Amino acid sequence: MMMFSAARKNGLILGIFALACTALLAGTHELTKDRIAEQKEAQRLKILNAMIPKASHDNDLYHDCTEVSDPALLGTKDPLAVFRARKNGKPVALAMETVAPDGYSGAISLMVGMSYPDGTVLGVEVLEHKETPGLGDKIERRKSSWLDEFTGKSPTGPSDPAWAVKKDGGQFDQFTGATITPRAVVKAVGRTVEYFRQNKDALFAATGQCGGTQ
Repeated sequence: MMMFSAARKNGLILGIFALACTALLAGTHELTKDRIAEQKEAQRLKILNAMIPKASHDNDLYHDCTEVSDPALLGTKDPLAVFRARKNGKPVALAMETVAPDGYSGAISLMVGMSYPDGTVLGVEVLEHKETPGLGDKIERRKSSWLDEFTGKSPTGPSDPAWAVKKDGGQFDQFTGATITPRAVVKAVGRTVEYFRQNKDALFAATGQCGGTQ
């Protein structure tokens, strides 16, 4: 009987402890979610202003936003943000999130800036990745300037042989000992440009805001 009571007592203590931990985690989340959102906004704004200079548009680039989804061309079923630049109400450029689903260690989240209407790449930035340190992480700007190879370029079409890493006969450098990562990024940027060309007018005509910018 005493052993049963002790077991009940220990179970009750563990239950209270679990509830306290859950409450602490929930409280921490509530206290930090606004700060996390602010940090995310600051990161996006920094990237957007680097890709699309303020002098080139007169609208609120961050809040002129819509969301799209195309698993085949954009690499995920999830909604992705599209930030639109306009001058005197006319389209100038946009920057959109996209995903390279076939990175060496998983999906690579990217932002690609493109000029309107031709789709020339204005810049590419990595938002999130899990690539191998010292190898695939050279897609980060603090590790190398490799992403600059995209600026000013654009594939001639979805099967452009030059839009590939040099190992595959293309124009983009690969990393020593890590070809999978740059290959995945090159392919993702190419697909994103293709998506833009197929949908550019609809993208600028779309209404609504992104969930994270409201």
